[in-house]
Amino acid sequence: MDDFVTTTAVKKLGRMSKRIRDVRGGTSAGKTFTILPLLAEYAISFPNKEISVVSESIPHLRKGALKDFIKIMASLDRWHPQLFNKSLLKYSFPNGSYIEFFSADQPDKLRGARRNVLYINEANNIPFEAYQQLAIRTKDHIWIDYNPTHEFWVDTELKGDEDLESIVLTYKDNEALGGTIVKELEKAREKAKTSDYWANWWNVYGLGLQGSLEGVVFSNWRTIEALPSEARLLGCGLDFGYSNDPTALVGIYKYNDKRILHEILYKKGLVNQEIAPFIPATTVWADSAEPKSIEEIRRLNVDIRAVKKGSDSIAFGIQTMQGQEYLVTETSTNLIKELRNYCYDTDKNGKTLNKPIDNYNHSIDAVRYHEMMTIGIRNEVKVY
Repeated sequence: MDDFVTTTAVKKLGRMSKRIRDVRGGTSAGKTFTILPLLAEYAISFPNKEISVVSESIPHLRKGALKDFIKIMASLDRWHPQLFNKSLLKYSFPNGSYIEFFSADQPDKLRGARRNVLYINEANNIPFEAYQQLAIRTKDHIWIDYNPTHEFWVDTELKGDEDLESIVLTYKDNEALGGTIVKELEKAREKAKTSDYWANWWNVYGLGLQGSLEGVVFSNWRTIEALPSEARLLGCGLDFGYSNDPTALVGIYKYNDKRILHEILYKKGLVNQEIAPFIPATTVWADSAEPKSIEEIRRLNVDIRAVKKGSDSIAFGIQTMQGQEYLVTETSTNLIKELRNYCYDTDKNGKTLNKPIDNYNHSIDAVRYHEMMTIGIRNEVKVY
């Protein structure tokens, strides 16, 4: 959605009136694109109002809510760059109101100044303790949005609160969506008839209903703020994409006894000549199904090698990764999303299979290529 449009979602949220406004819903429902203009209108209409937009990390904000805010303000001819403080991530209005953006991993911000309005973006990625610290310092109302992938503190700690008002949005509430996006989304409705995984996916991302996050493949990771200067680059993994899937490039680093994963590239539509400059001066392991791409990149003076794959190479790579402890940089937002959603598939009866879904796996495949060709081979685990 490139421009702000007065959609059904805007009208529904505009009627919410309680202190805590719980906005759950599916993908492309326009949750963020609806709440942000309401905040801007509030700031413009009432002088000296303090509004905080909070997400799990600064990179997440920059790629999500902040990016959308700038786009919305520009589409309304209300964006004035001189009013935005880039270091504080704070937009000040002429009437003394402001909207600030900060992350839930900043303790000084959580326990800092009070505000009039709070907006927690993708709240299911934020601990309840962080919400509580922010809520008790908020005078007027609180917006909360998220995809309801599983039960979390909104369903437990806030359940029954007389000040809570909940609403469910879906892609059908967002008339600004293009027809191709709607068509792509509705493909999942048909897939939902074939497996429990897709049934759960459609329930959450299509219908905006609470799902169940079960069978996640990787739980052996946590996020860190930044890549330590002492971290040593071991190599990279590369998974090719183009039109439908992104090209994913991940750097694997060693730091003390941990391995750090750092997203370098995650983008569609790149040709090999555009991929090569992103690759650091190290060995990169890439998908052997793309020999032409590997050779083209190699001719650009990159140490790129084809991974050896066999019938059980996915299981082998996953097993190798599960034996490690990973730190993931906060800027690796696409990799983090994949790690949270990459789970084991199920059969038609709901029984968990010993193979993962073929989704949320581009960055993960990149990491898998590197790990199974370095750690796995070194430990002489059979690949084929």
